[in-house]
Amino acid sequence: MSHRILIGAALLVGLSGCQPSASDSAAFGQRVRAYLLAHPEVIQESAARLKAKYDADDAEKMRAGRALIPRLRAAIERDPADFVANPAGRITVTEFYDYRCPHCVNAAPKVLALIHDHPEIRFVFKEMPIFGPTSEYAARAALAVKAAGGDNLAFYRALMTAGPLDAETVGRLARRQGVITVPDANPHLAATTTLFQKLALGGTPAFVIGDEVVYGEDMDAVAAAVARVEAAKTS
Repeated sequence: MSHRILIGAALLVGLSGCQPSASDSAAFGQRVRAYLLAHPEVIQESAARLKAKYDADDAEKMRAGRALIPRLRAAIERDPADFVANPAGRITVTEFYDYRCPHCVNAAPKVLALIHDHPEIRFVFKEMPIFGPTSEYAARAALAVKAAGGDNLAFYRALMTAGPLDAETVGRLARRQGVITVPDANPHLAATTTLFQKLALGGTPAFVIGDEVVYGEDMDAVAAAVARVEAAKTS
């Protein structure tokens, strides 16, 4: 019996109005199991096809998200609630990140170097906590640092180099920046989450430069995208 016959039989049972008996169902299940054990390549083929479908769906969502960038430009680049380094820079880079994301932690030294070495780059920090309550607490603390007039770059550096974060460490570092109490909620995080979903960014870190998106910690790709925006501005 080929796997096509087995699958076809399963579909016929599912589509018909008849209900097989318990003994028939058990026997059919045993035959399917025996076939799959004898032909594991069928499972591998099915898994590969399913992965290809998911990859195609994700790629389509990403394309649709990138197409929305011009319409969402103000929210991406000019939200006054976000901390911005080099605010007078002529080229904007926006990063969505989480302080407990290992890839964000890996990218952080290069982000700081980019800001320090290239004052022409206006860098927007988008707090995007995706790793649970501690991440959200850290994001709320960072927004509180901005509201208190603290040093957000120093706070960013401290959190990214603190090792495994807990609420106590976040609170201690926030107090160094003049934060008395971290608010229990911040509506800006909900707005950023909505934006993140509309852009179909999927994970952190994600960088938006012009109409391009760089996924992950590929800072060489970020630099290349900045160069393309620079060239377009001067052409």
